[in-house]
Amino acid sequence: MSQPITARYDFVYLFDCKDGNPNGDPDAANSPRIDPQDMHGLVSDVCLKRKIRNFALLKGQQVFVQQGTVLNEAIQQAHTELGHDVDGKKKTATRPQVASARAEMCKKFYDVRTFGAVMSTGSNAGQVRGPVQLSFSRSIDPILPLDLSITRMAVTEAKEADSPNQTMGRKNLIPYGLYRCHGFISANLAAETGFTTDDLELLWEALSMMFDHDRSASRGTMAPQALLVFEHATPLGNAPAHKLFERIKASAKPGITAARDFADYDLAIDESALPAGIKLHRKL
Repeated sequence: MSQPITARYDFVYLFDCKDGNPNGDPDAANSPRIDPQDMHGLVSDVCLKRKIRNFALLKGQQVFVQQGTVLNEAIQQAHTELGHDVDGKKKTATRPQVASARAEMCKKFYDVRTFGAVMSTGSNAGQVRGPVQLSFSRSIDPILPLDLSITRMAVTEAKEADSPNQTMGRKNLIPYGLYRCHGFISANLAAETGFTTDDLELLWEALSMMFDHDRSASRGTMAPQALLVFEHATPLGNAPAHKLFERIKASAKPGITAARDFADYDLAIDESALPAGIKLHRKL
């Protein structure tokens, strides 16, 4: 039977992208995100959360934040199902009604009890701080963004049919990048949102399999390469996360000047003399 989680978790997630764009930047014509000071690649936390949400949908979970949905309608529905006479306009929710709607949203939606959500719009279901937080992912080495020309043989209008000119377009990608993400799971916040052991297992499954259900020519070949989880013995934890993360190092093998595969990297995991109360699990 699923139970609320009782331990803190910190994890390192490694994934790579080959001949694709792992996360386009809309402020830079959708080119791969980079740190302009050192040219390391970046992938936003919301990019990974979107893939986790999509995988949760495939597993039969309900998701609050998804394309095509109206968030205020979902909030209003929670109030309606609880019998609250509110509409977010003339009839505003009382504090107890907001609290019960917040609890209902956590119970109903996987992403709300996992990542949290701002639901203070419309009829108002408050705000939720989720127990699962992800950092921006950063590439191990600098990446090389490419802006390639592509052509289209077909035309859109009949008057262009006899034209010898082909339609030109652009495609942004990187030859290869290995990215590292840090994740944090709070047992104390999980107790507030109802995030359970089953929800945790679904998170690990999503991180292991979500790229297989998110294929796109623009993203090339993306794949998870390692998921290393530090489990604490207590809700508050037994060691600082950054000290645990220092035990995991990925670096290019000697002689590799331009990595093009995960096999071009050495992954070093220091499992010696772990702090008391810490267990290291290799989920992938």
